[in-house]
Amino acid sequence: MFVDVANLADSGDLNADVCIVGAGAAGLALALEYCGSNTSVIVLESGQFKLDKAAQSLYAGHVVDEALHSPTDRYRQRQFGGSTSTWGGRCVPFDPIDFEARDYIPHSGWPFGMEALSPHYARANRICEAGEYAYRAADCRDPFPEMIAGFDAADVITEWVERFSCPTDFGKRYARRLELADNITVVLGANVTGIMLRANGIATDALRVQTLEGAQFLVRASVFVLAAGGLENARIMLASNDVHEHGVGNANDSVGRYYMCHLAGTMGEVTIDSDRHVHHGYVITNEGIYCRRRFSLPADVQREHRVGNFVARLHHPRITDPAHRNSILSLLYFGRWFIPYEYARRLFDPAPLRLADLSRHLMNVLSDPFMAVRFSWHLARDRGLSERKFPSVVIPSKANRFSLDFHAEQVPNPDSRVTLSADKDRLGMRRLSVDWRYTDEDIATVARSFSLLAKNLSSVGSLSYDPEAVELEMTRYGAFGGHHIGTTRMGSDPKTSVVDSDCRVHGVQNLYVAGSSVFPTSSQANPTLTIVALALRLADHLKNRLALDPAS
Repeated sequence: MFVDVANLADSGDLNADVCIVGAGAAGLALALEYCGSNTSVIVLESGQFKLDKAAQSLYAGHVVDEALHSPTDRYRQRQFGGSTSTWGGRCVPFDPIDFEARDYIPHSGWPFGMEALSPHYARANRICEAGEYAYRAADCRDPFPEMIAGFDAADVITEWVERFSCPTDFGKRYARRLELADNITVVLGANVTGIMLRANGIATDALRVQTLEGAQFLVRASVFVLAAGGLENARIMLASNDVHEHGVGNANDSVGRYYMCHLAGTMGEVTIDSDRHVHHGYVITNEGIYCRRRFSLPADVQREHRVGNFVARLHHPRITDPAHRNSILSLLYFGRWFIPYEYARRLFDPAPLRLADLSRHLMNVLSDPFMAVRFSWHLARDRGLSERKFPSVVIPSKANRFSLDFHAEQVPNPDSRVTLSADKDRLGMRRLSVDWRYTDEDIATVARSFSLLAKNLSSVGSLSYDPEAVELEMTRYGAFGGHHIGTTRMGSDPKTSVVDSDCRVHGVQNLYVAGSSVFPTSSQANPTLTIVALALRLADHLKNRLALDPAS
């Protein structure tokens, strides 16, 4: 059932077997596992069913370098469903190499391998509504045309595909199921302001919860799970310093460190031989799922060339440059004011508008208005009006010319971190300060990967790019928005990690963390599918724990 926190003002403290903080992808996937069970669950969500400006303002904070990182209240939705209300829907599992400790990736290595998550990925795929769990073209039930006819290279492959969710808004999709579950109570408008440890610090007694109007109460449970997001998990732990001066789980100053996003951008010009067929768009499976091939580097190639994980897609030219002479791209240029921030940031350069460019874009549109009209109808029908939305802009090229859209792993760096600033929000909690940084290893991953792509694409065409511009293109739009990773990382050594292999905070018996904040490394993959798979693994662990020791 659902309860607004305003209706709990006189009911005193709350009690449950399991308390989950946050109703995003991790929190809801975890809660769904308890529907209809004998375990009582309380889910605490700061927001409401729809985005509330007052609640969203609690995410505001400080960014050390605003050119490198978006404001802290962007790409995060403080509402029921969390950021799944705005995500793009791309679903990709991690690769086996992502879990390995690699000597060329500092601080890499998970405390378990791919086999520990594999049983949970298929269930996660269903929750994300991404169709069958098949991410290799040869394993899919539907036929997949080659990306480039006859392309067979030694270092670059195109056999792996990405799948797209609706994108599914977890809040809208699963609200009814939670509403009907007698054992689950979702409390809306409930802001967790502190973790209350026992005096000896080895267990959590309760969570301190506050409303925007100032009312306070406690929630007690046998087990607590923080699932508030990649940044907010760290903030709550750092702010809870009643027992430990530097915050919960932070005896070794690891909470908030190793902050990663992804390295992403658009670079270069690919020209494919005119006699070769190119299929760089989406395949729609019989289930109605949008899927797409992309370039990737096999694990042995990554090890040989000592690079992080890397993928790339054939992409349209940069929209802001009218030299592309494409009416569709110029139409999108004029529509930039109507595109949400989260997408516009990556579509358009931050450079100011120029009158000369406006006139050239206008000429592009007028040169082929029928193409622009057909594209507008496609967007309206397949993205605006469809429940399962067309994932992104795909522009055909008669000349077989494209740019490369890349997505790469970032090295975990202890100096890239989030801390608490001196400013406080209306609840009295100190706001976040974000200092996201990239390293020479990050630049090397992108540079060496492009070099490999150029070498391998020479068999079917060419890739031209400026090797001196790699760092500029990699950081043109800053950190990839919405992928907040590593701030409460998982590991076997408490000196360099925050949670153990079961996502339990080191030294605290009944406090767990769910979400991308526990990822030790970032992979090339968008995090949502792995967030859900890891939450399902955590649910299995907690069920076993409570079954073995109900009084734990």
